Amino acid sequence: MAVFGSAVDRPLYGRGASPGLRLTGYAVIAVLLMYYDQRGHWVQRLRYALEAAALPVQELVNSPGLGWRTLSGSLRSSAALRTENQRLHQHERELELSVMREAALEQENAELRGLRAALPPLINHWQLAEIISVETNPLRQRIVINKGGRNGVFLNEAVVDANGILGQVARLGPWSAEVILATDPEHAIPVEVTRNSLRSIAVGAGSSGELVLPYLAVNSDVRSGDLLLSSGLGGVFPAGLPVARISGVRREANQLLAQVRAQPLASVDRDREVILLQFEASHPAAPAPNPPIAPAPVVLPKPAPKLPDADP
Repeated sequence: MAVFGSAVDRPLYGRGASPGLRLTGYAVIAVLLMYYDQRGHWVQRLRYALEAAALPVQELVNSPGLGWRTLSGSLRSSAALRTENQRLHQHERELELSVMREAALEQENAELRGLRAALPPLINHWQLAEIISVETNPLRQRIVINKGGRNGVFLNEAVVDANGILGQVARLGPWSAEVILATDPEHAIPVEVTRNSLRSIAVGAGSSGELVLPYLAVNSDVRSGDLLLSSGLGGVFPAGLPVARISGVRREANQLLAQVRAQPLASVDRDREVILLQFEASHPAAPAPNPPIAPAPVVLPKPAPKLPDADP
């Protein structure tokens, strides 16, 4: 029978260390750690390693919030950039329109200055008209302008641009007029060559870039490059206005007339506005009217000679 407290109940490996001994051991270990930490900064190294190991865990924990903040900031930045981009595009379009308007105004001012400078001194009244319709084909070379009888326009009024004669008014309405161009086959301008004052008539060839001079003899002194001015005859165009420049002369031995072609200086393809001219009839350069056709003289029958009375 076993007795309580006997050797049978004792542990196989003996008794554990006493509290005092354990405390002493811990104190020695602490002193040693303090000593080596003071010498080798082990605690600082350990803390550094632990911080390096804990950094991924901290980033993983903080990544949802950081990602949401980054996404929200990116969305706000994208929206702000889109708004700013739209504002800049609108501002760019406004600047482009402003530049286009300024360029158009500058071009219009230059055209007006050119038109005014091209006017001869005998002009006592002129007005601008805008081209609203153009008809150019081999049979008809006409334009329609936005000025008519209510604006003082009259039939056969001379029409020019900054480069020269364009045509004359052929039909008249209250607020518009039709202008027959110098290149129309039915139109003719009395001209003269500036180099030698040779006079002729320039007729429209049915093309917007060509006139013909069909009444020059084969031995006429004309050559390519000669400048043609209005001669002042015909009662429409004053003398000295530029008309065309001769572009080709062809002479054949079996022909009596030379084939002379000229390129008009005025071009409806480049014009938006034209000038209607009125001039002083008393000016020396004013167009001379067509001479009136003198009526045939009336020949009255001579009275029969009176016979002497017979003697009774």
